[in-house]
Amino acid sequence: MAKNGTIFLNLLNLAPKKIHDIIESLDDPDQIFRITSYDLNKIASLNQKNIDEIIHLRKSNILDKELELIEKANISVIDIFDRSYPALLNEISYPPIVLYLKGSETILSENLFAIVGSRIPTLYGISTAAKFSYQLSAAGLTIVSGLAKGIDTIAHKEAIRTGKSIAVLGSGLLNTYPKENAQLAEKISLNGAVISEFPLKTAPLRENFPRRNRIVSGLSYGVLVVEAATRSGALITARLACEQNREVFAIPGNVDSPLSRGTHRLIKEGATLVDSIDDILNELNIPYQQQTISYDANLNPDEKIILDMIHNEGAYLEELLIKSNTNPAMINKIILNLQLKGLIKEIKPSCFIKNTYLH
Repeated sequence: MAKNGTIFLNLLNLAPKKIHDIIESLDDPDQIFRITSYDLNKIASLNQKNIDEIIHLRKSNILDKELELIEKANISVIDIFDRSYPALLNEISYPPIVLYLKGSETILSENLFAIVGSRIPTLYGISTAAKFSYQLSAAGLTIVSGLAKGIDTIAHKEAIRTGKSIAVLGSGLLNTYPKENAQLAEKISLNGAVISEFPLKTAPLRENFPRRNRIVSGLSYGVLVVEAATRSGALITARLACEQNREVFAIPGNVDSPLSRGTHRLIKEGATLVDSIDDILNELNIPYQQQTISYDANLNPDEKIILDMIHNEGAYLEELLIKSNTNPAMINKIILNLQLKGLIKEIKPSCFIKNTYLH
C-alpha cells in the first residue's frame, strides 16, 4: 500500500520530473508533510509557485478526500517503493510514483505485451487486432492497451476471451474514459487490472494521454502497432517504447491506406514486420505451438459456400446475398449457424470475419 506521502505528492499538479526531484530530496515520502519552504527552495526544479502550492495543499483536506475515495471504491494503491511495483515500469525515465489499481496486483509481474492502434480502424485492422490479441493471449501473454476506442478496445475484448488484460487509463479510475468502455473496464478487472497514475476523479485531459502511453509501453516487453496514421497516439507509444528499450512490432497494410503509413514508417525505421504471432513470440523467446480451426468440420454444403465467401478482411451481409444468390432468410440462418459453431464473428453491424485464430 502506498504511503500517504506518495499519494499526496501524486495529487500535486507537477510534472513527473519535479515529483521525482522532491522524492530524491526526502529521506521518506511522508517527510513532505514536514519539510519547510526553505528546504523546498533547495530543489532546483521547483519554482516559488510550486512551493506555495505544496504548502497550501498541506493545509487542505485534499489528501483526506482522496483516501476516503480509495477506501470507498476498494481501490488498491501501490507506490514506487512497494515490492509489487512492476520492475519493467520502474526502469523508465520518471516512472509514475503511484499506481491506482482495480483488479489483480500480481498481474503486473506477468509477461505483459501491448497492442495499440487507430481509434477508427479499417476492417483489416479490426480483424488483425482481434486475431493477434486472441492468439497472443492464448500463448500466455497478458495484453496491455489504453482502453481507447478502436484497436485498443478490440485488443482488450479478445484478450479476455481466453486470458487476461490490463487497461491503462488517461483519467482517474472513477472517471473511466471513454464512458462506453466502462463495462469493458469492469470485465477486464475481474481477472486482470485497470490502472492509472492519476487521482481517482481526474478528467481525461489531452495532456494525460502521452503519460498514459508511456505506462502502456513501460509495463510491456514489446508493443505491436496494428494501424496508425502518420500522426497518432499509437506512434507516440511506439516512440516511447523505443526510448524505453522495448521491442516494437508493426503490421504491414494496404499501401493506399492512410492507416498503413504510420506502421510502414515504423518498419522502415527498424520495427519488426509482423505477419504472424511467431514473429513476436520468437523475438521475445516465448515457446508456443500454434493451432488452427478446421473449417470443414460439421458443415453442410451451403455453409461451406458462405464460409468460403467470408474473407479475413470481412464481408458484409449484402455482399454475401449478392454473391450467393440466396434468399435473405436462408443467409441469416447460415450466418447464425456459423457463428454458433465459432467459425465467424460479427465485427461491425452486418459485417463478418472468419475466426482464423484459436477458439
